[in-house]
Amino acid sequence: MNFIDELYQLYRDKLTGDDEDIDVLALAVLEQLDRNDVLQLISELEDRELYNLMGLYLTDSLKRRFANDTFDHDPSKFLH
Repeated sequence: MNFIDELYQLYRDKLTGDDEDIDVLALAVLEQLDRNDVLQLISELEDRELYNLMGLYLTDSLKRRFANDTFDHDPSKFLH
């Protein structure tokens, strides 16, 4: 059973599964992990899971970078 399956089994009857619950759970879990723990979990991912993780990281990071760049150059775009 992988890490996500274990978390799901542990919390499926305690949380509603909405975005807020998932965010709180994810942040709580990450607060308990150190760098080595995270690297260990990453090393256990299957290839497809690793590519999906990197895809999410890349798209989220680029979206934030473009949003910050746009805001830095023209704050009025966010005032309308």
